[in-house]
Amino acid sequence: MMTRRDILLGAVVITLTLSVLAKPSAADDATKLQRQSIDLIAPPFVHPHEQTTKDAPKIVEFKLVVHEKEIVIDEEGTKFQAMTFNGSIPGPMMVVHQGDYVELTLVNPASNTMPHNIDLHAATGGLGGGALTLVNPGEQVVLRFKADRAGVFVYHCAPGGTMIPWHVVSGMNGAIMVLPRDGLKDGSGKPLHYDRIYYIGEQDLYVPKDEQGNYKTYGSPAEAYFDTREVMRKLIPTHLVFNGRVGALTGDHAMTAKVGATVLIVHSQANRDTRPHLIGGHGDYVWETGKFSNAPETNLETWFIRGGSAGAALYTFKQPGLYTYLNHNLIEGVELGASANFKVDGKWNDDLMTQVKAPAPIPTASSN
Repeated sequence: MMTRRDILLGAVVITLTLSVLAKPSAADDATKLQRQSIDLIAPPFVHPHEQTTKDAPKIVEFKLVVHEKEIVIDEEGTKFQAMTFNGSIPGPMMVVHQGDYVELTLVNPASNTMPHNIDLHAATGGLGGGALTLVNPGEQVVLRFKADRAGVFVYHCAPGGTMIPWHVVSGMNGAIMVLPRDGLKDGSGKPLHYDRIYYIGEQDLYVPKDEQGNYKTYGSPAEAYFDTREVMRKLIPTHLVFNGRVGALTGDHAMTAKVGATVLIVHSQANRDTRPHLIGGHGDYVWETGKFSNAPETNLETWFIRGGSAGAALYTFKQPGLYTYLNHNLIEGVELGASANFKVDGKWNDDLMTQVKAPAPIPTASSN
């Protein structure tokens, strides 16, 4: 069994290896900029932010605390040893503007059992920050990088070797959105605006079973490692969920909107490809690859998010009702749990859809 000593010894080796890959620059001109501290909130919600700005670039401060904890991932009570940023799967979404500096404090409490770090796909250099952020339990580190390109990007833990996929599929991933300073635009340069934003993180989970086919439980992530790795290597997830568990965004936790509201949906998958689809709606404007310097595609029925990336879709709801938003690999969406709901209030528009005749018995020749 992997022990705490083995893990910490491995972390020392990783730290020595990574230390030669990147060194902080002596130049520190960014410290003269104005600072803004942001309180992050758990997905699917996103912290308040301006969609456009005329202010000069600034340093935006965020804090992520690693939580290793047991969670329940379905209605049957299946327990899973998760590793998380700020306690949620996915981790919180961070929002800045292009040209801003992200200053991130990563905290690994002494109560944890594992070394952790963060690879930010929005950052340039040193394994996306991973080379400069490896912290053992009881340590914290501060990283600053310039958000020099616009889009939505994945971040995830990447402590080295086989630890990387395990930490990612144990929940350690999230997203950052870097908005253009003048906001989102359509293909013709016309400004686009959203009334609200939701962040959905799709997560593949790999839960070991015992000889009787029952899901196993463990006392810590380290205790679960070897069994979980065996399940992972088969590449067949036991659960594929939105925001940490089956049904996390349904029922009382469904996302809400009103007819006429424009919603930006950010969707990430740090490990596998996925195909988001809004049943009864469309992607009015979709940045499938998640990069706002590219013109958005329009009127998509289903869009494709590559594993290890995030995408964004803008939609204005036109009808009230309960919408299902799911991975349109329907086996993964329906059978494994990658499904969510939007509850939309408003007045029905018969011009867009109407039931001409209600269900009734098929007429027979004698009834005509």
